Amino acid sequence: MVVHPSAAVEADLGWALGAVFRGYVRAAERVLAGVPGGPRGYQVLTSAVLGEARSQQTLAHRLGMDKTVMTYLIDDLERAGLVERRPDPADRRARLLSATEHGGERYAEVVEALRRVEDEVLAPLAARERATLRELLRKLATNAPADSVCVEPDATC
Repeated sequence: MVVHPSAAVEADLGWALGAVFRGYVRAAERVLAGVPGGPRGYQVLTSAVLGEARSQQTLAHRLGMDKTVMTYLIDDLERAGLVERRPDPADRRARLLSATEHGGERYAEVVEALRRVEDEVLAPLAARERATLRELLRKLATNAPADSVCVEPDATC
């Protein structure tokens, strides 16, 4: 039996989310291939540009990365001239991370390219539908941690 994709979308949220996610990831990977560390490197660069990357340890925790992986990732970003480490005046053992001028410029280029990816993925939607989708996804992302979802039937979670 062949199921039409639109029937699968109506019946299975996971199928629909997966299809959209895979399309976005494939296109975004092409954009992020030029950033050391790919998507993870982009997350670190974003945090550095936005001033949210106070310490490596805090950033690793916030992004859910192992501290060792974070160190190597920052090493690669630093070698590429995108970020720099500076001693923390409040704690000599810690390093503060910030974006370089080149890092800020590269970040702006990547953000623009990712906007084009979003436009490609969201092309079937009108502007108002895109805004609604973004708002609903933002609401889900900020209010429903995955580890709190109960998956057992008739269970009290």
